[in-house]
Amino acid sequence: MASIKTLNDLFLDTLKDIYFAEKQILKALPKMARAAQSEEGKAGFLQHRDETQVQIERLEQVFEILGKSARGKTCEAIQGIIAEGEEIMEEFKGSQALDAGLISSAQAVEHYEIARYGTLIAWAEQLGLKDAVPLLQATLAEEEATDKKLTQLAKAQANAKGAGKAA
Repeated sequence: MASIKTLNDLFLDTLKDIYFAEKQILKALPKMARAAQSEEGKAGFLQHRDETQVQIERLEQVFEILGKSARGKTCEAIQGIIAEGEEIMEEFKGSQALDAGLISSAQAVEHYEIARYGTLIAWAEQLGLKDAVPLLQATLAEEEATDKKLTQLAKAQANAKGAGKAA
């Protein structure tokens, strides 16, 4: 007979999912930085790489709070989003629209992360994991700030350039 799954199981499962996702993002960000044409884009992707490293460490602390070893679980959603980004890098290489495409890919990643962290915070509160909540909230705040920066970057130059207008 299958064991009955609980919210605790779901929390751990989702934690493994975002842990895997963050590690994939960490690998993708340097590629995106190399591909970006604008200096602001390059710098932004590299800064986010450093932030992601800290976010991974926070997730490891949450695993520790649960008394579990930090292990990822394949996240097909993030793999798909990253693959789309790589496709854009290939198809729009050298074009004026490349940076706009990179920013849109990065925002798809951010929105996935924002959704996951929001859910984990709600569940951690429900499960009484008081020590995990501030760790998850710190990361959520960073993801939201990154999303805002990406929007500003897109509006400031990438979208104008992508449309063939001078930035």
